[in-house]
Amino acid sequence: MPALCAVCRAERKLRLYQNKKELGNQGEDKACLFLKEKGFTILYRNWRTKRGEIDIIAEKNDAIVFVEVKTLPSGSLETLSRELDKRKQKRIAETAKRFLTINRKYNERVIRFDVIVIDMPGFPNVYHIENAFFGA
Repeated sequence: MPALCAVCRAERKLRLYQNKKELGNQGEDKACLFLKEKGFTILYRNWRTKRGEIDIIAEKNDAIVFVEVKTLPSGSLETLSRELDKRKQKRIAETAKRFLTINRKYNERVIRFDVIVIDMPGFPNVYHIENAFFGA
């Protein structure tokens, strides 16, 4: 099989990225619908800083919930553990601190970090892990 030229490799890489991004967006859509059905109000999706991103920021009762969404149709608990390692947790917590610094109206709220796993074999289609980790 002949090697791909640089342009072909770049196009292939772009298609893979676009497919992964689309899969992630679909997973976030499912997660938002799930949270709304459970009585959450979605405040923000894909809230970003220079150093990080939070997939969903939601509220329910007096809690502000920072939600990381992982769409893992061929994943396992081991995959989830790798995808959400300590470094990733720290980045999410730092981004959440930045959010709270900018949005002081939420500072008196209970803060929680949840994970929603979408389409992982052996689990419900939408698997919600409350208090999945604590801010670093």
